[in-house]
Amino acid sequence: MIYFIGAGPGAVDLITVKGKELLEKADLIIYAGSLVNPELLKYAKPDCVIMDSAKMTLEEVIAAMVPAAQSGKLVVRLHTGDPSIYGAHREQIDLLRSYGLDYEVVPGVSSFCAAAAALKAEYTLPNVSQSVIITRMEGRTPVPNRQKIADYAAHNATMVIFLSSSMLDKLQKELIAGGYKEDTPAAIVYKASWPDEKVCRCTVGTIAETAAKENITKTALITVGYFLGSEYDRSELYNPTFAHGYREADPSKLNLKPEVKA
Repeated sequence: MIYFIGAGPGAVDLITVKGKELLEKADLIIYAGSLVNPELLKYAKPDCVIMDSAKMTLEEVIAAMVPAAQSGKLVVRLHTGDPSIYGAHREQIDLLRSYGLDYEVVPGVSSFCAAAAALKAEYTLPNVSQSVIITRMEGRTPVPNRQKIADYAAHNATMVIFLSSSMLDKLQKELIAGGYKEDTPAAIVYKASWPDEKVCRCTVGTIAETAAKENITKTALITVGYFLGSEYDRSELYNPTFAHGYREADPSKLNLKPEVKA
């Protein structure tokens, strides 16, 4: 059996319980060494074979996984964050299918979630943004038409931008060209949840300048939008004037200060 496991954003204790248990049982672990916290490998049993995929090709990864799985060994492919976001695991899965091998994907905590936690922010504030756009700048991996940064910036929704820390001058130009004002709140979150995590608040017009000042050139997420501001509407879910299947409306409680017991 082959398991694709999301290692989480970096902090060892942010891997899922299921992911940790599978690491403890694995006979072979192939991990993304350039991104996954190596401390997670301490969960491996003494006789587990551990391989770093940072220097491996897709073909080499498959060549290691297939015979191990065919011989009945438990194989773990350990990806950073959650495999579904820029994890490049689909191409691995399709090749494994051609060998008739079974696999399972174990989700993980994505770094975009860890970034929101570091910012102590909510991406989806009422009457500010109800959509989160996860995207990246175009680099060696092309971006399809109508999915460029400027295309998405036109929505003025919350944006979380991956894999773009080395192109921040171009990024902020694209954001502004798409419709964000230069003074739109932004933030750079470097290595979210790691011990050396760094949060740098700025504006769309100062993203590149801020990163240069903090010497950030990789392993960072860029967040953009007014969710980083101070104004938003109250949620209807907990509004006493709003009824739903679990609570009747009671307008008399609107704007009352909550009664807190000592």
